[in-house]
Order: sequence, then structure tokens, then C-alpha cells
Amino acid sequence: MSEEIEQSNVPPAQGMRLSWEDVPASVRTQVEVRLGSPIIEVHSQSGGFSPGVAARIRTADNQRLFLKAAGLLPNPDTANVHRREARITAKLPAGVPVPRFHWVIDDARTGWVVLAFDWIEGHQPAQPWREDELLRVLGALSELSEFLTPSPLAAAEVGTASEALDTHICGWRQLLTDPPVVRDRLDDWSRRHLDMLAELETGAGAAAEGDTLLHFDLRADNMLLTEDRVWIVDWPHVRVGAAWVDLVFFAPSVAMAGGMSPEALLAHHPPSRAANADALNAGIAAVAGFFIRQSLLPAPPGLPTLRAFQAAQGAVACQWLAQRLGWR
Repeated sequence: MSEEIEQSNVPPAQGMRLSWEDVPASVRTQVEVRLGSPIIEVHSQSGGFSPGVAARIRTADNQRLFLKAAGLLPNPDTANVHRREARITAKLPAGVPVPRFHWVIDDARTGWVVLAFDWIEGHQPAQPWREDELLRVLGALSELSEFLTPSPLAAAEVGTASEALDTHICGWRQLLTDPPVVRDRLDDWSRRHLDMLAELETGAGAAAEGDTLLHFDLRADNMLLTEDRVWIVDWPHVRVGAAWVDLVFFAPSVAMAGGMSPEALLAHHPPSRAANADALNAGIAAVAGFFIRQSLLPAPPGLPTLRAFQAAQGAVACQWLAQRLGWR
């Protein structure tokens, strides 16, 4: 396998962003009524995979908020993701480094959903990663896992990592039953080891059992750094599981963007250092299989760079697993 991924080949984490003017006028009016003041300043944000509106706004009476909004286009699933995020973020306990959730407008007539959060004066981690910022993030993730253990949200309400790994984050097993035309697009290493990868992946669900509330979608574009805090944003995908799971999902995106190797990241994360090696291997196999198979599928509407981003993460995860297991 390739020993490294060229930084220039890493695609941006960016969906098809819409502007505030793309929101129906009737919904924009509802927002201003809720704010009690007209919006006089809008700064659209380009980062992140959500295909919709992400904007920092200021009102005439100097309210400053972050708004995210989505309708049925370009991606019909995004509005439901926003609805789930509203339900989850409203229930997160005080003290979690998450921008405070204010309200949601869910307009049945247009299908548009608008969420309002605190405006955090921060910046996303630099890409390629800077070591000082990455160490800050790793420290924050360790503290976050302690704070969210046991999970403040019930597993019955948000689902478990084990369920996800047994049902849809199981790409190697899905590839075994996919049409040959799909498997024919696999890289040589994945094709040669497919049966063993699928077998290893079967243990990921049981390995991921735990009582920590997981973000389950950690990447640099889901973080904001201020002088004294690391804020974690975008919480629609939460699951309950083992504390090391978030780090294993996060590691490939770090390595492909010039950060520490996955093994070095594990060494800086106490829950991962304490995890069973076989459990980690099963989890890494599941992450690799998910990204590799997803990268072979057509791009979802409004997410033109997603498959390339997943392919790059999958390549890192496969290389990581090959090194841990000695598979050539």
C-alpha cells in the first residue's frame, strides 16, 4: 500500500452551500419575527459538508447568532438531519463545549428548517494540521469523553454505536454481496483481503459497546478554536458507545490532512490507550470498510466532494490497519 497520501490530493470538506437569500422570504420573515429585530448583516460560512445555509448574522439590535438552514433542495435529507440536531442539542447538559442552542423554526409549508445557535468567535483548526492546535483538540476530546460518561442521553433515544456498526457501517460485508462491478472498482489490497476484512469487521459492533455519548462525526470542520476553549459543533449523528470510537473515526481525517499518524493520536487519547487491541482493530476495519465502500457510490445531491473525501480517509484507514496487522 502507499506509504502516505499527498496533501495536494486531499479534497475539501465542503458541501453545496446556499446563501441566506436562497431561504424563502416567508421563512426569513419568520426568523426576523422570532429575533424581534431585522437582520442587517450576514456572513455565509463555506466549510462543512451540510448542503444548505450556514451563516453568522447580526441584527439591528446587535444580536449575534449562527444560523443553519436547509430545505428540500439540493439534498432532501439535510432538513431531517437539522431536525435531529435540534432535538439532540437542546438536551445536551450545560458545560458541554457546544454552542448554545436557541430555537428551531420548522416550516411545514416550504419544508425549510432553521436552527439558531450562539455565535462563537473562533476559527476552524488549520489544515494542514498544526501540532499545537491538534494537541489542544486531543486534550479537549479526552475531557469531553469523561464529561459525557455515562451518557446524558439514553441509548434508546439516540441509538448505539454497536447498532450502527452492525447495520450500516459495515462496508466490507456489504461489498461481499454487492454486484461484481462494484467490487471490481476496489483497490488491489482491499480486493485481496476482502474476506478477512469482512470477518474482522463482524466484531466491531460488540467491540464498540460502552456508555459514552459519542459525537460520531468528528472532523476539523466540526470544531471551533477560541483562545481558551475547543468547541465541538454539529451533533446530529450522536450515538452511545465506547469512548475510543470517536478517536478511531477522527484519526483518518487527521492523517490525510498532514496531522499525526493514527497510532500517535491513539497514544494521546487515554480512552484509546486503554482499549483492547483486538477491539480497536475491529473498529478500524469497520471505519475503513465504510469509507471505502461509500467512496464507490454516486455522490449525494449537494455534496460533490464527499466521495473523494471518503476515499482519502478510507485509504488512510486501510494503511493503518495493514500496519497494525502486518497485512501486505
